[in-house]
Amino acid sequence: MGKAHAFAWVMAPRIFGTPCGVRLASVADVNQAAAEAFAGRLGFERATGDWRALVADPEIDAVSITAPNALHREMALAALAAGKHVWCEKPLAPTAAEAREMADAAEAAGLCTQVGFNYLCNPMLRLAREMIASGELGEIVAYRGLHAEDYMADAATPFSFRNDPEGGGVLADLGSHALATAEFLLGPVNEVMGDLATVIAQRPDSRGVLRQVETDDIARAFLRFASGATGTLEASWVATGRKMQHDFEVTGSRGSLVFSQERFNELHFYSAADPAGRQGFRRVEAAPDHAPYGLFCVAPGHQIGFNDLKTIEAAGFIGAITGTGWEPFGFRSGLRIQVLIEAIRSSAKAGAWHRV
Repeated sequence: MGKAHAFAWVMAPRIFGTPCGVRLASVADVNQAAAEAFAGRLGFERATGDWRALVADPEIDAVSITAPNALHREMALAALAAGKHVWCEKPLAPTAAEAREMADAAEAAGLCTQVGFNYLCNPMLRLAREMIASGELGEIVAYRGLHAEDYMADAATPFSFRNDPEGGGVLADLGSHALATAEFLLGPVNEVMGDLATVIAQRPDSRGVLRQVETDDIARAFLRFASGATGTLEASWVATGRKMQHDFEVTGSRGSLVFSQERFNELHFYSAADPAGRQGFRRVEAAPDHAPYGLFCVAPGHQIGFNDLKTIEAAGFIGAITGTGWEPFGFRSGLRIQVLIEAIRSSAKAGAWHRV
């Protein structure tokens, strides 16, 4: 993610013509050697093995935080206290209380923030939201969301920050994306019913010693939206064979939408108004008509990629910093996702519906 942020910071001014350019002033990593290697490859002016030195640097205006989840709060609060705008990867923090502290600190300092929900920057998701809001699908009655990958499917995969309770488990790691997408499309969720499962009970640590896993490998939830629609959501990092299945299906009284991140330059639309014998899902391919696709490619169907989504995200953040746009998904929005995560956890523990 550090590499993705570096690409995005450099490319956003070139592609979007932002009001200011960006200098890659400094990069921090786990030690000096790692930081220098990264800086050399990607063109950072300086490198440090101490993130605190980076945050204290008076020449730096904005900081990207792409470290493990449990470190987000300390780094972000220090950066805000030093007067830096902060772009932090998701989930914002291990708990809603910490996320609220971060959001409050940013607002008190009058600084811009961003949480890394880059999938929301996809022109196809923006098109889906427009179609839903315009009533093209009629009354929305059902939603199905899924984020499944397999990078933790092997029991031999070492215990990492993701398995630490402060890492949040799959609900925070992947479920946060699925929750952000659900509310982006359909608005606020009012009630949740959760179920969490740990599939691999032990994993080897860096020394080969087995450690007990307390976090979830699969998370599921029933959702009730404020609009009256209902839905389901699932997150899994043990879905063998799945690399990037960030999918959703929206069902309305007059039409439906289907989307898969594995083919994220496509949106599939079904209209009940089509005549008998002509009905079926039609594929809508990403094209210059779906801004800002045209800034990346002049031809429809040629596709944009993951780093392009991060570049769109970076351009929005630069716009907020320079006062030419709004804060796309700030810390207050990141707090909202953490509140939903904790509501699902509480519901799963109690075995009952939980009001958000």
